[in-house]
Amino acid sequence: MADIPQWWMKGDWFDVCSCDIPCPCEFAQPPTNNHCEGVLAYHIREGADGDVRVDGLNVVAVAQFDGNIWAGEAHPSLGLYIDARADERQRDALQGVFSGQAGGFMATFAALVGEVRGMEFVPIPFAVADGLAYWRAEIPGKVVAAAEALSGPTTPHGARVQLLNPPGSEVGPGQVATWGKATANHVEAYGFQWNWASKSSKHIPFDWTGPASEVWLAEHGTHASASLSGAIS
Repeated sequence: MADIPQWWMKGDWFDVCSCDIPCPCEFAQPPTNNHCEGVLAYHIREGADGDVRVDGLNVVAVAQFDGNIWAGEAHPSLGLYIDARADERQRDALQGVFSGQAGGFMATFAALVGEVRGMEFVPIPFAVADGLAYWRAEIPGKVVAAAEALSGPTTPHGARVQLLNPPGSEVGPGQVATWGKATANHVEAYGFQWNWASKSSKHIPFDWTGPASEVWLAEHGTHASASLSGAIS
C-alpha cells in the first residue's frame, strides 16, 4: 500500500430510497419493510489523488439490499457509474477510492457490499442547490434521482430539517444529514427496475482522506474491497 499516494476528496452525497421518511438506515436500523432500493450519488467539489485533481467529477451507484446493513445483516447488490468526463488518470483515482482499495471511509463501506453487477463510464448531470433546497443526479435513460428539502408547517422559512451525528451515515462519522423528500427514484439499470417517489432522501457532505494503512488491512483483510475492485479493475 506504500505505493498509493495520499488522496483527499470533499463534496456532496445524497440518496433517494424506498424507505419511508425518515429512512431508518440513517439511524442504524433495518430499512422500511426490511428492504431497500435506492440510488447513492456523489459529487466531488474538490479533491486530488497525489497530483491528479478530480474536482467536479461525479459517481452514482444503484443498490438494493435486505436487512440492517449496519448490523452486518445486509450485503448490498449494486451497479456503479463513473463520470465519463474523467481522463485515464482520474478514472484510476476514482476507481481506487470507490472500490475501497485506496483506504479511507470507502474501504469500510466497501466491506458491506455483497455483489457488484458492473461499472460504466457515462455522463452524469448533477445539481445541488446552494441552500440545499434540492438535489438531483441522472444517468440519461437509466437513472433519475431527485429530491427537495423536507419542510412542514412548523419549519422556519429557509431552514432545513437536519440530523446531527447520524449513527448510520453512509459517508462516515460526525456529519450533518439534511432530510428531503424524493421527487424521483427511477432506475432501469443493471437488472434493477423500480420507480419510487415521495419517499425518503437525505443529503450529507463528505470529507475523506487516505490511503489505507497496514493496520487497517491487518484488521479487515482483503474482503473489504474484493467485490468492488473485481468489478472495476
